[in-house]
Amino acid sequence: MRAAVFTAFDAPPQYGEYADPIPQGGDGMVVDVLAAPLHRLTKGRASGRHYSSSGTLPLVPGVDGVVRDPEGNLRYAVVDDGALGTFAEKTVIDPRRSVLLPDGVDPVRIAAAMNPAMSSWLALRRRIEFREGQSVLVLGATGSAGRMAVQIAKRFGAARVIAAGRDASRLAALRELGADETVTFDQADRAADVDVVIDYVWGEPSALAMTAMVKARRDRGAPLEWVQIGSVAGETSPFPAALLRAARLQICGSGIGSVSPLDILEELPELAAAVHAGEIDVQARPVPLTDVTETWNAETDDRIVYVP
Repeated sequence: MRAAVFTAFDAPPQYGEYADPIPQGGDGMVVDVLAAPLHRLTKGRASGRHYSSSGTLPLVPGVDGVVRDPEGNLRYAVVDDGALGTFAEKTVIDPRRSVLLPDGVDPVRIAAAMNPAMSSWLALRRRIEFREGQSVLVLGATGSAGRMAVQIAKRFGAARVIAAGRDASRLAALRELGADETVTFDQADRAADVDVVIDYVWGEPSALAMTAMVKARRDRGAPLEWVQIGSVAGETSPFPAALLRAARLQICGSGIGSVSPLDILEELPELAAAVHAGEIDVQARPVPLTDVTETWNAETDDRIVYVP
């Protein structure tokens, strides 16, 4: 079969021949891949830098996608961190790590949305006890996952959603997606009294925002739940230890490992239905898998989805 293949961690994958998939054990199912998204987790695993990467070569990248099973059903599936991912004509899935999709879904739209939308969806549903009427700050709201986090927080009943980012012009567009207010990172003190922070940034920007917010908080005894999801600005954040004593600040992470596979699977059908119903705005760009080398490092606001 044809696939995108990595033979080195410091170069993009090449489109070429790869061995046909063979199920290992009784739980594997060979499926046809219809659409496979390119996102940070895919790149992190393929480069060997992500904490969940196997670090083995050669490998076919791709951690999730929309597939067709032998009965003709469409599924959204997440694959194991092995040598064969979803950037191929076929792959092997464990049906227990997949969900059946509604009739009439757009495979590209579903593939583009599920991973980035899942991050905030799981954070609010599984990592904290989010309540309708609470207020939310999204740090890094202009990225794909951040844009969806604004919409998902509103969907779950947030009374006030503040979108934070570096680019004021891109932030302005988020009002149409449900943001009640927008701030740049150096205006984080204006969001001091929110209940929840969804953080895709981390690094120094998050430390500065956290410091400004704690100092400006009217009631430091009111809980502030800070959910760390992404780290585009740095893997470590130099926030002062005093912040943890100066306010009722609770920091947790949300990602692979902190949310169980069973919990993730239980949330996927409702999320897929919301995407299919158009409740979440999706920016997707279908690209032939043959163009994987040229588009692997492309700069685009749209989510690239490879179509074998």
